[in-house]
Amino acid sequence: MSRYLKGYNPETVQQAEAMLDANKVGTWLLGRYPTRHSFASERALYDFTQALKNQYMKSSNPISKVCYDDKIHVIDNALGLHKFVSRVQGNKLKAKNEIKISSLFRAVPEPFLRMIVVHELSHLREKSHDKAFYKLCNYMEPDYHQLEFEVRLYLAHKERYGELWS
Repeated sequence: MSRYLKGYNPETVQQAEAMLDANKVGTWLLGRYPTRHSFASERALYDFTQALKNQYMKSSNPISKVCYDDKIHVIDNALGLHKFVSRVQGNKLKAKNEIKISSLFRAVPEPFLRMIVVHELSHLREKSHDKAFYKLCNYMEPDYHQLEFEVRLYLAHKERYGELWS
């Protein structure tokens, strides 16, 4: 079983593994998502993230930084990271929210990137992966769970056969 598909029901995993074994996942994903997103620069990624935040989470704390990170290992640190940094400057407490997205998502379809950004934005309000967290993810991206599954299928395909959107 692919390490990316752990946690899904056995029937779903069996179907996904059969598609992977027959090398059909790539064709299926390319049919659904023929092009990659256009947010390759960190400025474009920041603007994309900020637009989503402004649309769905106006009252949340501001984001100070959004970037791609070559050091994020997809299995150990999921697909991205959120970081809340606070420090004392004089008699004031300064706080910053940062989001880092694994660099391998520079070349994926926009819905995949949006799902990852939505996940990390949700951590601004909900720290743990509980019911409230996933409710917020679904509010910002109604297809959140389907997209997460498709991202995991993509990662399993990439591991076996290589990149799709290069």
